[in-house]
Amino acid sequence: MRKIGTSPKAAVGGNTALKGAALSKRFARKGRIAPPRSRSYAVTMQTQLQNESQNENRNENHWQQVMARDARQDGRFVFAVRTTGIYCRPSCPSRRPRRDSVEFFPDPREAERAGYRACLRCKPTEISAQAQYVLRARQLLDSAEGVVTLAQLSKRVGLSPFHLQRLFKRATGLSPREYQSARRMQQVKTELRKAGDVTTALYDAGFSSPSRLYEKSDQQLGMTPGAYRRGGAGATIMFAIAPTPLGRMLVAATERGLCAVRFGETATELERGLRSEFHAATLHRDDAAMRRYIEPLLASLGGDKTIIDLPLDVRATAFQQKVWETLQRIPRGETRSYTEIARAIGDPKAVRAVARACASNPVALAVPCHRVVRSDGNLAGYRWGLERKRKLLERERANS
Repeated sequence: MRKIGTSPKAAVGGNTALKGAALSKRFARKGRIAPPRSRSYAVTMQTQLQNESQNENRNENHWQQVMARDARQDGRFVFAVRTTGIYCRPSCPSRRPRRDSVEFFPDPREAERAGYRACLRCKPTEISAQAQYVLRARQLLDSAEGVVTLAQLSKRVGLSPFHLQRLFKRATGLSPREYQSARRMQQVKTELRKAGDVTTALYDAGFSSPSRLYEKSDQQLGMTPGAYRRGGAGATIMFAIAPTPLGRMLVAATERGLCAVRFGETATELERGLRSEFHAATLHRDDAAMRRYIEPLLASLGGDKTIIDLPLDVRATAFQQKVWETLQRIPRGETRSYTEIARAIGDPKAVRAVARACASNPVALAVPCHRVVRSDGNLAGYRWGLERKRKLLERERANS
């Protein structure tokens, strides 16, 4: 029986209205969740583009190492030639192919999976006799409790001191003595991270006295050993951010000197990066106190023939220090190739290591890594973007 006062049309109309309201809510709900999917897609595309750019830069670095026949890269990757179907180690003495015929693989196994066969000349699947000598020397140094002299090391390896020194430096970028120093400092860092006391850490690492450790701490720790043990806690870092023709520039310093000069698009981005790197330190912005650092940097960017001679407080290995000191001697308006820098520090085969040292430079402009280019004169990678590097060089050449 139909209820009094309710017609069939009204019932149908009521149902239609209810369905319409439900559909409206459902579509409205979909509309609210659609934007996050678009942002996710954008983030995915951005990540993909960044990965492609990193792969391109890595392949370009590998190509430079192949052209330099850098023996230190043997075992780290292989290059394959599509036209011959053969893959080789970076130091292979064979004639170099065209760049567009080459692809790179992390190891021989991956190259063989792609259908390539090993070169019979350089034998990339075998460890060379020279590499075995260096490997043996490193094992002896790593397991030694005290300092090992070059004469002692060469006698145990079975090579003359001169020959071992040359092979070791070609393979690692450091002399056996420098390698031991870096290893001892790394051991100190490990012990200090465990909250051990400084005295125990320095003697366990082979330092003869506290003064020997502290005289090296400024260069290799970037702070005193006690401060390093606390993860930088207690250190005070002042910073300022200034607009420049190349975007925003952040400049930061400890009481001992400049510790960061970096470029970015926004002040928020730059400050976030600084706080992430020095998370255990006390940071505060002080434009007035940082004027002594910012003014010469801005003057240099503006075209003044200013020599940037500022105190630095940066952590560096012995090799990085040699590279950065060489960069600081490049005259304004001039450039040098990675190969020329490697020769200048007395290690012609260390082209790739020089590129890494340039890329890890934390104080742009103060250490002018933008003045290093490829051997053909073209620009190579730059931590703050190739466009900034190009503009920096153009400004310096125009005002030199």
